[in-house]
Amino acid sequence: MAISTTWSVSNMTHVDADGGVILAYWSLVASSDAGGNETASEGGKARFTYDASASGYIAYADLKESDVLGWIYEANKEGDETADEYKARIEAERTAKVQAQIDRAATQATGVPW
Repeated sequence: MAISTTWSVSNMTHVDADGGVILAYWSLVASSDAGGNETASEGGKARFTYDASASGYIAYADLKESDVLGWIYEANKEGDETADEYKARIEAERTAKVQAQIDRAATQATGVPW
């Protein structure tokens, strides 16, 4: 039995004039391959401010999902946390929720005694 996590960006808003992204909707889904319906998700939207003249600027047409996910990790980190630590923390939290569902299902049964 394994639990996997999948990050995705479902939609973005960008400025037509220069291709700068100002909003992205994202989600993370953790799920089990154990055959049940055990899942846990997290999602939201992230707003961005950009500078089209900056050296690291990436226009909408040139973006990869991994670029935007990197921005999302960075935008959602807390305190002294790094973007990688944020990503790992949220994945661990959702994985733990799926594991709790699996554990609970293993100790419960449904039906009637007759």
